[in-house]
Amino acid sequence: MNTIALAENAAMDTAATAAEKKAAFETNKLSKRLHRQVGQAIADFNMIEEGDKVMVCLSGGKDSYALLDILLNLQQRAPIRFELVAVNLDQKQPGFPEDVLPNYLRSRGVPFHIEEQDTYSIVKNLIPEGKTMCSLCSRLRRGILYRVAKELGATKIALGHHRDDMVVTLLMNMFFGSRMKGMPPKLVSDNGEHVVIRPLAYVAETDLEKWAVHRQFPIIPCSLCGSQENLQRVQIKAMIRDWDKKHPGRIDNMFSAMGNITLSHMMDRSLYPFTTIRATGQPDPAGDKAFDEDDDCGSPAVNSTEPQVVQWGLTKKVPGGPVPTAPEE
Repeated sequence: MNTIALAENAAMDTAATAAEKKAAFETNKLSKRLHRQVGQAIADFNMIEEGDKVMVCLSGGKDSYALLDILLNLQQRAPIRFELVAVNLDQKQPGFPEDVLPNYLRSRGVPFHIEEQDTYSIVKNLIPEGKTMCSLCSRLRRGILYRVAKELGATKIALGHHRDDMVVTLLMNMFFGSRMKGMPPKLVSDNGEHVVIRPLAYVAETDLEKWAVHRQFPIIPCSLCGSQENLQRVQIKAMIRDWDKKHPGRIDNMFSAMGNITLSHMMDRSLYPFTTIRATGQPDPAGDKAFDEDDDCGSPAVNSTEPQVVQWGLTKKVPGGPVPTAPEE
């Protein structure tokens, strides 16, 4: 091999090594960010407490895989003790690979339960061809999962909804329901018997997509509702993605706005006493600025001004304290 060829090979090897190092660096950053954000959400909303048994609903999609994966890692270094049990609802969809999830869960050493219920046939029989199936499917699935949680003695039910899901739900309710209603990170179930949590509340969907590729999750596509490409939810998700490409940070701002509400500047009479307010003669920093434009319009939203301390992947507020870097994975 001549000198030129040797030099070219050496240059290619150097470039490949540099690319590998860059990829490893970006993956490490992604891992730290995901674990920090999930730990932050858990701490902010007190999602998981000492002695909890958390039922992680596993669908076979990237979001629920990532949720279980991150919770397993946080479980090892959390300052509290809690159990995890994975639950999958086998809805008897044609071609559903029944062995994929059990094999994966056994490989991770995770206690699990597979609940078999033929909701697919029920939905197909009741919903006309071409119509949206999600609403009925969700109601059926929710009722079954609540029952399973009770049978397993679970104290929390963890779902894999992320930041983008929460923003899309807000817009869905605004556009089609004429109401300001989102998807809360923590709530009590419809029947009042369970606490439902969404530990991925602070996580961007694009990060979950990258994590799924890195972790090589055995993704199972949803042939029941995932193939319905014209769903309003899918269209709105595409819309906010487009907004975020043109104006980076817009999804973050919308999400932050959901936790930064000024009731006196909305219109819900059940939440603010508009009919009884009177002039006090005292300056009010939260008062109406009349026709002035907001000074901070267009500025990035800030989630919190309080410094946070990361502890084993979970966080604790320490006013005035330092903000250390997240722990190594």
